[in-house]
Amino acid sequence: MIGYTSFTQPYYKSNNSNVISFYSKAPLEDIEAVNKEATSIIDIPTRNVAFKVPIKSFKFQNRLMQEHFNENYMHSDKFPDGTFAGKIIEYVDLKKEGEHEVTVSGKLTIHGVTQNRTIKGKITIKNQTAMIDCKFDVYLKDHHIDIPKMVIKKIAEKIEVTVHSENFYTEIK
Repeated sequence: MIGYTSFTQPYYKSNNSNVISFYSKAPLEDIEAVNKEATSIIDIPTRNVAFKVPIKSFKFQNRLMQEHFNENYMHSDKFPDGTFAGKIIEYVDLKKEGEHEVTVSGKLTIHGVTQNRTIKGKITIKNQTAMIDCKFDVYLKDHHIDIPKMVIKKIAEKIEVTVHSENFYTEIK
């Protein structure tokens, strides 16, 4: 079957205004990291949403933490990107200005492991640009990320992920 794509259907795309951060609260140490190099897209007619996050682009306060994160836990050379691809469940008119509470159901892939996820968030449309905000938890065991017993009190088993994407701009397919 050959798909047909109309070249008059708009979508929102953002290459450099995505902030993906995570926070790990553990008994001995809190860890935070920020990534400003994710790419994201919202297809207006289909309500599909997709994110691609280069794992090595997470920045930590401590360089050694960043090195351990990439080499020992995330194996970033083998699994260079985290991705999410899903669809907004509710009908929302993404051409209409304002705040839209949404639920997105899709597949989250981290560390080479894909999980079905349903994530609540908000899409704000203003002056033909879009902004996405959401917060959700990721359990390390769900993505086969192992924490050695000797550092278990320094790294939480549940990581809080925050997504703030802005300055989406409208494009025509």
